Amino acid sequence: MKKHLNTLFVTTQHAWLAREGECVTLSLEGETLGKIPLHTLQSIACFGHVSCSQYLLEHCARLGVTVTWFTESGRFMAAMQGPTTGNVLLRRAQYRLADSTGASAELARFFLIGKISNCRTVLQRQARLSGSAELVAAVDALGIVLRKLVHACDLESLRGMEGDAAHRYFSVLSLLVKEELRGVMRFGGRSRKPPRDEINCLLSFFYSLLAHDIRSALEGVGLDPAVGYLHRERPGRPSLALDMMEEFRPYLADRLALTLVNRRQIQPADFVRTEAGGMLLKDKAKKEMLVAWQERKREEVMHPFLQERMSVGMLCHMQARLLARYIRGDLDAYPPFTVR
Repeated sequence: MKKHLNTLFVTTQHAWLAREGECVTLSLEGETLGKIPLHTLQSIACFGHVSCSQYLLEHCARLGVTVTWFTESGRFMAAMQGPTTGNVLLRRAQYRLADSTGASAELARFFLIGKISNCRTVLQRQARLSGSAELVAAVDALGIVLRKLVHACDLESLRGMEGDAAHRYFSVLSLLVKEELRGVMRFGGRSRKPPRDEINCLLSFFYSLLAHDIRSALEGVGLDPAVGYLHRERPGRPSLALDMMEEFRPYLADRLALTLVNRRQIQPADFVRTEAGGMLLKDKAKKEMLVAWQERKREEVMHPFLQERMSVGMLCHMQARLLARYIRGDLDAYPPFTVR
Protein backbone atom coordinates (compact mmCIF):
# COMPACT_ATOMS: atom_id res chain seq x y z
CA MET A 1 0.00 0.00 0.00
CA LYS A 2 1.20 3.48 -0.80
CA LYS A 3 2.63 5.27 2.21
CA HIS A 4 0.57 8.31 3.20
CA LEU A 5 2.78 11.32 2.78
CA ASN A 6 2.27 14.71 4.39
CA THR A 7 1.03 18.06 3.16
CA LEU A 8 2.87 21.21 4.22
CA PHE A 9 0.35 24.00 4.91
CA VAL A 10 1.79 27.52 4.86
CA THR A 11 -0.46 30.23 6.32
CA THR A 12 2.19 32.75 7.48
CA GLN A 13 1.62 35.86 5.38
CA HIS A 14 4.55 37.17 3.29
CA ALA A 15 6.49 33.97 3.95
CA TRP A 16 9.17 32.85 1.50
CA LEU A 17 9.67 29.19 0.53
CA ALA A 18 12.99 28.16 -0.96
CA ARG A 19 15.05 25.07 -1.66
CA GLU A 20 18.06 24.22 0.46
CA GLY A 21 19.56 20.94 -0.69
CA GLU A 22 16.78 18.36 -0.47
CA CYS A 23 14.74 20.47 1.94
CA VAL A 24 12.17 23.24 1.71
CA THR A 25 12.88 26.17 4.03
CA LEU A 26 10.32 28.65 5.33
CA SER A 27 11.55 32.13 6.14
CA LEU A 28 10.02 35.48 7.06
CA GLU A 29 11.89 38.76 6.78
CA GLY A 30 15.19 36.92 6.51
CA GLU A 31 14.62 34.69 9.55
CA THR A 32 14.36 30.92 8.95
CA LEU A 33 11.22 29.54 10.62
CA GLY A 34 11.53 25.91 9.61
CA LYS A 35 13.07 23.31 7.31
CA ILE A 36 11.40 20.11 6.04
CA PRO A 37 12.85 17.33 3.82
CA LEU A 38 11.01 17.29 0.49
CA HIS A 39 10.98 13.50 0.26
CA THR A 40 8.54 13.43 3.20
CA LEU A 41 6.04 15.66 1.40
CA GLN A 42 3.32 14.85 -1.10
CA SER A 43 2.18 18.44 -1.58
CA ILE A 44 2.58 22.04 -0.40
CA ALA A 45 -0.48 24.25 0.14
CA CYS A 46 0.09 28.03 0.27
CA PHE A 47 -2.59 30.33 1.71
CA GLY A 48 -2.56 34.05 0.91
CA HIS A 49 0.65 36.01 0.33
CA VAL A 50 3.19 33.17 0.19
CA SER A 51 6.02 33.18 -2.38
CA CYS A 52 8.13 30.30 -3.70
CA SER A 53 11.55 30.33 -5.37
CA GLN A 54 11.91 29.09 -8.94
CA TYR A 55 14.46 26.48 -7.83
CA LEU A 56 12.03 25.08 -5.25
CA LEU A 57 9.25 24.82 -7.84
CA GLU A 58 11.54 23.10 -10.34
CA HIS A 59 12.63 20.56 -7.72
CA CYS A 60 9.04 19.95 -6.57
CA ALA A 61 8.06 19.26 -10.19
CA ARG A 62 10.86 16.69 -10.53
CA LEU A 63 9.91 14.97 -7.27
CA GLY A 64 6.18 14.96 -8.00
CA VAL A 65 5.34 17.32 -5.11
CA THR A 66 2.26 19.35 -6.03
CA VAL A 67 2.24 23.02 -5.01
CA THR A 68 -1.21 24.59 -4.64
CA TRP A 69 -2.12 28.23 -4.01
CA PHE A 70 -5.26 29.39 -2.18
CA THR A 71 -6.52 32.80 -1.19
CA GLU A 72 -6.13 33.66 2.49
CA SER A 73 -9.76 32.58 3.03
CA GLY A 74 -9.13 29.17 1.43
CA ARG A 75 -10.46 29.57 -2.14
CA PHE A 76 -8.48 27.57 -4.72
CA MET A 77 -6.47 29.67 -7.19
CA ALA A 78 -3.91 27.48 -8.98
CA ALA A 79 -1.77 24.36 -8.76
CA MET A 80 1.68 23.42 -10.09
CA GLN A 81 2.76 19.89 -10.87
CA GLY A 82 5.41 18.15 -12.92
CA PRO A 83 5.03 16.33 -16.25
CA THR A 84 1.77 14.42 -16.71
CA THR A 85 2.05 10.85 -15.50
CA GLY A 86 -0.18 7.82 -15.60
CA ASN A 87 -1.54 5.51 -18.25
CA VAL A 88 -2.70 7.35 -21.37
CA LEU A 89 -5.21 4.56 -21.98
CA LEU A 90 -6.80 5.30 -18.61
CA ARG A 91 -7.21 8.98 -19.45
CA ARG A 92 -8.65 8.17 -22.86
CA ALA A 93 -11.18 5.87 -21.20
CA GLN A 94 -12.00 8.67 -18.75
CA TYR A 95 -12.67 11.09 -21.61
CA ARG A 96 -14.85 8.58 -23.47
CA LEU A 97 -17.02 8.07 -20.38
CA ALA A 98 -17.33 11.83 -19.95
CA ASP A 99 -18.55 12.15 -23.56
CA SER A 100 -21.34 9.63 -22.87
CA THR A 101 -24.34 11.10 -21.04
CA GLY A 102 -25.44 7.64 -19.89
CA ALA A 103 -22.02 6.69 -18.50
CA SER A 104 -21.67 10.12 -16.86
CA ALA A 105 -25.05 9.71 -15.18
CA GLU A 106 -24.09 6.26 -13.89
CA LEU A 107 -20.89 7.55 -12.27
CA ALA A 108 -22.66 10.63 -10.93
CA ARG A 109 -25.23 8.30 -9.33
CA PHE A 110 -22.47 6.42 -7.50
CA PHE A 111 -20.99 9.66 -6.14
CA LEU A 112 -24.40 10.87 -4.96
CA ILE A 113 -25.22 7.56 -3.28
CA GLY A 114 -22.04 8.01 -1.23
CA LYS A 115 -22.79 11.64 -0.43
CA ILE A 116 -26.44 11.26 0.58
CA SER A 117 -25.80 8.05 2.50
CA ASN A 118 -23.08 9.76 4.54
CA CYS A 119 -25.23 12.87 5.08
CA ARG A 120 -27.98 10.61 6.37
CA THR A 121 -25.58 8.82 8.72
CA VAL A 122 -24.32 12.12 10.18
CA LEU A 123 -27.90 13.22 10.94
CA GLN A 124 -28.97 9.76 12.11
CA ARG A 125 -26.34 9.65 14.84
CA GLN A 126 -27.51 12.94 16.32
CA ALA A 127 -31.18 12.00 15.89
CA ARG A 128 -30.63 8.90 18.03
CA LEU A 129 -29.02 10.98 20.76
CA SER A 130 -31.44 13.91 20.79
CA GLY A 131 -34.69 12.38 19.54
CA SER A 132 -35.28 15.56 17.50
CA ALA A 133 -38.36 15.22 15.29
CA GLU A 134 -36.76 17.56 12.71
CA LEU A 135 -33.68 15.38 12.44
CA VAL A 136 -35.75 12.21 12.18
CA ALA A 137 -37.83 13.78 9.38
CA ALA A 138 -34.65 14.82 7.51
CA VAL A 139 -33.20 11.31 7.89
CA ASP A 140 -36.41 9.83 6.45
CA ALA A 141 -36.38 12.32 3.56
CA LEU A 142 -32.79 11.44 2.67
CA GLY A 143 -33.71 7.76 2.77
CA ILE A 144 -36.45 8.42 0.20
CA VAL A 145 -33.95 10.20 -2.07
CA LEU A 146 -31.55 7.25 -1.78
CA ARG A 147 -34.26 4.87 -2.91
CA LYS A 148 -35.08 7.13 -5.86
CA LEU A 149 -31.43 7.15 -6.92
CA VAL A 150 -31.70 3.45 -7.77
CA HIS A 151 -33.96 4.30 -10.72
CA ALA A 152 -32.47 7.66 -11.79
CA CYS A 153 -30.97 7.52 -15.26
CA ASP A 154 -30.17 11.07 -16.41
CA LEU A 155 -27.98 13.85 -15.07
CA GLU A 156 -30.73 16.44 -14.72
CA SER A 157 -32.80 14.13 -12.52
CA LEU A 158 -29.74 13.31 -10.44
CA ARG A 159 -28.85 16.97 -9.96
CA GLY A 160 -32.43 17.69 -8.91
CA MET A 161 -32.32 14.93 -6.32
CA GLU A 162 -28.94 16.12 -5.09
CA GLY A 163 -30.32 19.65 -4.70
CA ASP A 164 -33.33 18.41 -2.71
CA ALA A 165 -31.13 16.25 -0.48
CA ALA A 166 -28.65 19.07 0.15
CA HIS A 167 -31.49 21.44 1.08
CA ARG A 168 -32.91 18.98 3.62
CA TYR A 169 -29.48 18.22 5.06
CA PHE A 170 -28.36 21.83 5.48
CA SER A 171 -31.77 22.89 6.81
CA VAL A 172 -31.13 20.88 9.99
CA LEU A 173 -27.33 20.98 10.22
CA SER A 174 -27.48 23.73 12.85
CA LEU A 175 -29.19 21.22 15.19
CA LEU A 176 -25.88 19.35 15.37
CA VAL A 177 -24.36 22.34 17.17
CA LYS A 178 -24.77 22.32 20.95
CA GLU A 179 -27.84 24.29 21.92
CA GLU A 180 -25.94 26.78 24.07
CA LEU A 181 -23.65 27.63 21.12
CA ARG A 182 -26.25 28.11 18.38
CA GLY A 183 -26.71 31.80 19.09
CA VAL A 184 -23.02 32.61 18.60
CA MET A 185 -21.86 29.90 16.16
CA ARG A 186 -24.48 30.45 13.50
CA PHE A 187 -25.55 28.54 10.41
CA GLY A 188 -28.31 29.97 8.23
CA GLY A 189 -28.12 27.49 5.36
CA ARG A 190 -25.22 26.90 3.01
CA SER A 191 -23.59 30.07 1.68
CA ARG A 192 -20.22 30.62 0.01
CA LYS A 193 -18.18 33.21 -1.89
CA PRO A 194 -18.26 34.65 0.72
CA PRO A 195 -19.53 32.48 3.60
CA ARG A 196 -22.06 34.52 5.58
CA ASP A 197 -21.70 32.95 9.02
CA GLU A 198 -19.28 31.07 11.26
CA ILE A 199 -20.21 27.47 10.37
CA ASN A 200 -20.18 28.23 6.63
CA CYS A 201 -16.73 29.73 7.02
CA LEU A 202 -15.45 26.52 8.62
CA LEU A 203 -17.09 24.33 5.98
CA SER A 204 -15.62 26.35 3.11
CA PHE A 205 -12.13 26.13 4.60
CA PHE A 206 -12.31 22.36 5.09
CA TYR A 207 -13.83 21.86 1.63
CA SER A 208 -10.80 23.64 0.14
CA LEU A 209 -8.43 21.30 2.00
CA LEU A 210 -10.47 18.28 0.91
CA ALA A 211 -10.41 19.38 -2.74
CA HIS A 212 -6.63 19.74 -2.53
CA ASP A 213 -6.17 16.21 -1.16
CA ILE A 214 -8.54 14.58 -3.63
CA ARG A 215 -7.04 16.38 -6.59
CA SER A 216 -3.61 15.06 -5.58
CA ALA A 217 -5.01 11.54 -5.22
CA LEU A 218 -6.56 11.62 -8.69
CA GLU A 219 -3.35 12.90 -10.25
CA GLY A 220 -1.48 10.16 -8.42
CA VAL A 221 -3.35 7.40 -10.28
CA GLY A 222 -3.14 9.17 -13.64
CA LEU A 223 -6.69 10.56 -13.89
CA ASP A 224 -7.41 14.07 -15.16
CA PRO A 225 -8.94 16.07 -12.25
CA ALA A 226 -10.53 18.56 -14.66
CA VAL A 227 -12.82 16.05 -16.42
CA GLY A 228 -15.81 15.21 -14.25
CA TYR A 229 -19.19 13.55 -14.56
CA LEU A 230 -21.58 15.15 -12.05
CA HIS A 231 -19.70 18.46 -12.30
CA ARG A 232 -19.08 19.21 -15.96
CA GLU A 233 -15.94 20.77 -17.40
CA ARG A 234 -15.25 24.43 -16.77
CA PRO A 235 -11.89 26.18 -17.26
CA GLY A 236 -9.92 26.22 -14.03
CA ARG A 237 -12.29 23.90 -12.16
CA PRO A 238 -11.16 20.43 -10.94
CA SER A 239 -14.52 18.84 -11.81
CA LEU A 240 -13.58 15.22 -11.08
CA ALA A 241 -12.15 16.23 -7.70
CA LEU A 242 -15.45 17.96 -6.93
CA ASP A 243 -17.28 14.77 -7.93
CA MET A 244 -15.30 12.57 -5.56
CA MET A 245 -15.48 15.20 -2.81
CA GLU A 246 -19.23 14.63 -2.52
CA GLU A 247 -18.90 11.34 -0.65
CA PHE A 248 -16.30 12.80 1.75
CA ARG A 249 -17.86 16.18 2.60
CA PRO A 250 -20.18 14.99 5.40
CA TYR A 251 -17.80 12.39 6.80
CA LEU A 252 -14.61 14.46 6.86
CA ALA A 253 -15.34 18.19 6.56
CA ASP A 254 -18.78 18.60 8.15
CA ARG A 255 -18.18 16.31 11.12
CA LEU A 256 -14.78 17.82 11.87
CA ALA A 257 -16.12 21.39 11.68
CA LEU A 258 -18.97 20.55 14.07
CA THR A 259 -16.60 18.75 16.44
CA LEU A 260 -14.30 21.79 16.67
CA VAL A 261 -17.29 24.01 17.38
CA ASN A 262 -18.89 21.75 19.99
CA ARG A 263 -15.56 21.25 21.78
CA ARG A 264 -15.07 25.04 21.73
CA GLN A 265 -11.74 24.69 19.95
CA ILE A 266 -13.08 27.28 17.50
CA GLN A 267 -14.97 30.21 19.05
CA PRO A 268 -16.71 33.41 17.88
CA ALA A 269 -13.56 35.44 18.61
CA ASP A 270 -11.75 33.43 15.90
CA PHE A 271 -13.73 35.14 13.11
CA VAL A 272 -13.78 38.58 11.55
CA ARG A 273 -16.51 40.00 9.32
CA THR A 274 -15.51 41.77 6.10
CA GLU A 275 -17.02 44.95 4.71
CA ALA A 276 -18.83 42.83 2.10
CA GLY A 277 -20.59 40.88 4.84
CA GLY A 278 -18.51 37.72 4.54
CA MET A 279 -16.83 35.86 7.38
CA LEU A 280 -13.08 35.17 7.58
CA LEU A 281 -11.00 33.06 9.93
CA LYS A 282 -8.17 34.58 11.90
CA ASP A 283 -4.68 33.07 11.50
CA LYS A 284 -4.72 31.36 14.90
CA ALA A 285 -7.97 29.56 14.04
CA LYS A 286 -6.63 28.46 10.66
CA LYS A 287 -3.64 26.84 12.32
CA GLU A 288 -5.95 25.12 14.82
CA MET A 289 -8.03 23.75 11.95
CA LEU A 290 -5.01 22.60 9.96
CA VAL A 291 -3.66 20.71 12.97
CA ALA A 292 -7.08 19.10 13.51
CA TRP A 293 -7.27 18.19 9.80
CA GLN A 294 -3.88 16.46 9.85
CA GLU A 295 -4.67 14.64 13.10
CA ARG A 296 -7.98 13.42 11.67
CA LYS A 297 -6.17 12.05 8.61
CA ARG A 298 -3.88 9.99 10.85
CA GLU A 299 -6.78 8.15 12.48
CA GLU A 300 -7.58 4.64 11.26
CA VAL A 301 -10.86 3.38 9.83
CA MET A 302 -12.15 0.21 8.18
CA HIS A 303 -12.71 0.60 4.45
CA PRO A 304 -16.26 -0.73 3.83
CA PHE A 305 -15.53 -2.22 0.39
CA LEU A 306 -11.98 -3.54 0.81
CA GLN A 307 -12.46 -4.54 4.47
CA GLU A 308 -8.98 -3.28 5.32
CA ARG A 309 -7.96 -0.83 8.02
CA MET A 310 -6.21 2.29 6.78
CA SER A 311 -5.62 5.89 7.78
CA VAL A 312 -8.36 8.37 6.99
CA GLY A 313 -5.81 10.26 4.87
CA MET A 314 -5.45 7.19 2.64
CA LEU A 315 -9.16 6.97 1.86
CA CYS A 316 -9.14 9.45 -1.04
CA HIS A 317 -6.12 7.68 -2.57
CA MET A 318 -7.89 4.33 -2.29
CA GLN A 319 -11.10 5.73 -3.79
CA ALA A 320 -9.09 7.22 -6.66
CA ARG A 321 -7.64 3.75 -7.34
CA LEU A 322 -11.08 2.16 -7.25
CA LEU A 323 -12.39 4.83 -9.62
CA ALA A 324 -9.50 4.14 -12.01
CA ARG A 325 -10.30 0.42 -11.91
CA TYR A 326 -13.94 1.13 -12.74
CA ILE A 327 -13.02 3.42 -15.64
CA ARG A 328 -10.65 0.78 -17.01
CA GLY A 329 -13.45 -1.79 -16.82
CA ASP A 330 -11.92 -3.89 -14.02
CA LEU A 331 -14.92 -3.24 -11.73
CA ASP A 332 -18.60 -3.50 -12.65
CA ALA A 333 -19.48 -0.53 -10.42
CA TYR A 334 -17.66 2.21 -8.53
CA PRO A 335 -18.05 1.61 -4.75
CA PRO A 336 -18.40 5.01 -3.02
CA PHE A 337 -17.01 5.38 0.47
CA THR A 338 -19.85 5.17 3.00
CA VAL A 339 -19.95 4.99 6.78
CA ARG A 340 -22.48 3.49 9.17
